[in-house]
Amino acid sequence: MTNIFKDIPFVSTAWLAERLGQKGIAIVDGSWHLPPTGRSGAAEYLTAHIPGAVFVDIDVLADTSSGLPHMLPSAQVFAEAVGAMGISAEDTIVVYDGAGLFSAPRVAWMFKVFGAKDVRLLEGGFPRWQAEGRPVASGAAAPVIPAHFAARLMEGVVASMADVQASLATGARQVVDARPAARFRGEAPEPRAGVRAGHIPGSLNLPFDRIVADGALKSESEIKAAMAEAGIDAGQPIITSCGSGVSAAIIALALAQAGAEVNAIYDGAWAEWGAREGMPVASGQ
Repeated sequence: MTNIFKDIPFVSTAWLAERLGQKGIAIVDGSWHLPPTGRSGAAEYLTAHIPGAVFVDIDVLADTSSGLPHMLPSAQVFAEAVGAMGISAEDTIVVYDGAGLFSAPRVAWMFKVFGAKDVRLLEGGFPRWQAEGRPVASGAAAPVIPAHFAARLMEGVVASMADVQASLATGARQVVDARPAARFRGEAPEPRAGVRAGHIPGSLNLPFDRIVADGALKSESEIKAAMAEAGIDAGQPIITSCGSGVSAAIIALALAQAGAEVNAIYDGAWAEWGAREGMPVASGQ
């Protein structure tokens, strides 16, 4: 399977600043925050964003009929939404978020799995951009000329609950959970009502904050050390998971760029597994 996370590089704030307004450069604010933070990516975008950026709300650009948070939409829904924002699959798409490096990898993954050719992440995100005193804009995105985005979902990049079960039963793929350790062990409650505490039996835990610092990934050696501590075998294929499919993309990015084979994200994540009656739940390390 294609390891798409090896094909999502970082760009610096200086690189993007030199290209503001250039044709073929699409800037995407993909900010999303966990509900307990009280922050709203949409509201923060209206207050301040990188000039020319459009806002992608993963709670809106989603399969809202699933009953699960921000599940991938259909290819048609995705194509129509981003095309209306003036983005084509041929553009160089630079994604950032307001936390530094949290929801941007998820949004970048969405573009890649639907066929975007060149997707990049802004290292340091919007916090670094602002800290360096670079220009910002406010208010809604300016009207754009719609573009055609030919979307088609790559095969095998989204894991279902059944895929996770089969992978663990056969040992074909490792399942790595990005949630904080206390939630993984079942020692802290889940932020969503009706979702049990604990983890998927047989899964491994690599909390995303172990491999992120100042809006960027830590060094390859630090990521490899964190992998070893978590018991992850870099030579075996990996499915990543988390609470709702957001931080799973962070560790997928880190693991892939450290040489591991990450070929799918469990999109339903713990929000699905932990809420489904009859599905086994483990606690402890």
